Amino acid sequence: MTELARDAAAGLDVQEGAGGQAVLDNLVALLDLERIEEDIFRGVSPPHSPVRVFGGQVAGQALVAAGRTVPPERRVHSLHAYFIRGGDPRVPIVYEVDRIRDGRSFTTRRVVAVQHGKAIFALSASFQKSEPGLEHADAMPEVPDPETLPTYAERLAEFPQALPDVRKRPRPIDIRYVNDPPWVTRQTGERPGRNQVWMRADGVLPDDQLLHVCVLTYASDMTLLDSPLARHGVYWDLDRVLGASLDHALWFHRPFRADEWFLYDTESPSASGGRGLATGRFFSRDGKLLATVVQEGLLRVLPPDGQNARQD
Repeated sequence: MTELARDAAAGLDVQEGAGGQAVLDNLVALLDLERIEEDIFRGVSPPHSPVRVFGGQVAGQALVAAGRTVPPERRVHSLHAYFIRGGDPRVPIVYEVDRIRDGRSFTTRRVVAVQHGKAIFALSASFQKSEPGLEHADAMPEVPDPETLPTYAERLAEFPQALPDVRKRPRPIDIRYVNDPPWVTRQTGERPGRNQVWMRADGVLPDDQLLHVCVLTYASDMTLLDSPLARHGVYWDLDRVLGASLDHALWFHRPFRADEWFLYDTESPSASGGRGLATGRFFSRDGKLLATVVQEGLLRVLPPDGQNARQD
């Protein structure tokens, strides 16, 4: 295990609900996988993990594993992933990389994350060398500057009963809600069709383009399922909601730094069959479209008596 990974496993310099550079450094450590064999890597989870491994963590670690088998001049342009089983945060995760193809312009990798002898996550990622081409992009919505908005902690402080478990977790990503958070709209009766937050890594990241992409991948699993939940006035911990990420796709359009502010603009076009679909767009502060994300999540709202509470 690398020194960084050991620090992450030990949770050094992390306090409940803390943010800042020390917490971000521990996220960087989590993404610093140990190479245990050719194309086989091992990652750990932080001690403050919830019952299951956070989906953004396993996606970010899997992308690190894929990227470490690709020449650095080829940048990831897309990933497609399935969450197969809930990850156990108490034991390491082994990432097995399959070198599917190395072409003249594109490189393809497949990664399977394994715990207890079973696959918990599968990712396919495609990398491309830089080349010129057509250029266009949607415009960024008009929103207030992030510095004018309350912090995540300040939003939670307004509603002491909301998300008691979330308050305890370290926050390597600075999040500022543009619209009212779902735990607020749940009480006010609003049913917004769109959720917007400013995000950035809460500190300074090293100059490693793969790391910045992996940090954004980590962040992309945060607040995304707010969109379908907010449309129905329910939310985690406040209602009997069972949820989990099922699949996740990301397309990276332009280079960026994940420690600079980016707008995460999400909405939910559909929910049915115990699943909710969410789509999102990342914009840089100067209006460039950086990435697009689509995720479907398991969303089961249980009756008060708890019947049908089984979760796959």
